[in-house]
Order: sequence, then structure tokens, then C-alpha cells
Amino acid sequence: MAAAARPGPEELALLEKLLGLPKGNKYGVQGERKVPVLQTNNGPGLTGLITIAAHLVKQARKDQLLGSTAEEKAVVQQWLEYRVTQVDGCSSKEDTRIILKNLNIHLEDKVYLAGNIFTLADVLMYYGLHHVMAWPLFSALVVTTGTAAAAERCASHLSLCRQEGAFPGW
Repeated sequence: MAAAARPGPEELALLEKLLGLPKGNKYGVQGERKVPVLQTNNGPGLTGLITIAAHLVKQARKDQLLGSTAEEKAVVQQWLEYRVTQVDGCSSKEDTRIILKNLNIHLEDKVYLAGNIFTLADVLMYYGLHHVMAWPLFSALVVTTGTAAAAERCASHLSLCRQEGAFPGW
């Protein structure tokens, strides 16, 4: 399996579009790991996928995407961290199997990652898994790793997110 796609300017531009923000932000990457950067007009640039995404959500005045209660906010943050630490680092079939298994377990009794509300965690998880789900050998991965149920549940979750309009351009 090819190395996981790194979050970058394209992903942030899609999020910007989803949020209804006007185009014009300047995104880049920095360092060997190609960490996303947002060049701001007022002060220093913002660095990191979660930081920039949360900034865009607040700029769009859609704070509900970050969760409403303290618990929802914590769960959203948990899955945003999972996205950056686990999904973005996925580089093998075994890594993918573990990620799908973890998502399957979590989504067994939930519609979205934070329960019954659509959040930024759902959007960024889709963006992070899109390359895996679109991967031509995905069905072979399912067969060889025994993750059919996990893959089906994740695909169902991603389909729900698509219905929420999370994926303009995909």
C-alpha cells in the first residue's frame, strides 16, 4: 500500500468550500512532514491541520461542528487527534485494518463519530480515509485482512457524511 496522503492545501480548500467561506486563503506546507500552514493577513501563520480546520470553522461561525457540550467537544477533539496521529500515518495494510477496526467498533451504535451529530471530525476523517476507500486494491485488502464488516460500516459512515455535503469536489 502506498503511503498515506498527507493533509494539504487541497483538503483545506475543500473544507473552506464546505463551510461557505470565500476563497482567498493562502495555504502551504512546511517541513519534511509537509504540515499544512495557513498564511494569515493579521499576524503569524497558523500551522497544523486541526488548528487551521478549527480556525476555519470558527471563521465561518459554524461552531456546532466542533461539538456543543463539553463531552461532544472532547469526542470531536479525540477523533481529530486520531485522524492526525493514526490515519495520516497509515502506511500498510495492517495499519489500515487497525484503523477500520477501531472505527467499526466506535460506530457500532453511532451515526457519526461524535454520536448523532455531524462534526468536523466526520469531515476530516473522510478526507483522511478517502484515498484508502478509493484505493483500487481496497477489496483485496478487505478479503485478505478480514475487515469486511469494518469496511462496510466505514463506507456507510462516509456515505452519510457525503449526504451532509462534506465533500464538494469528490
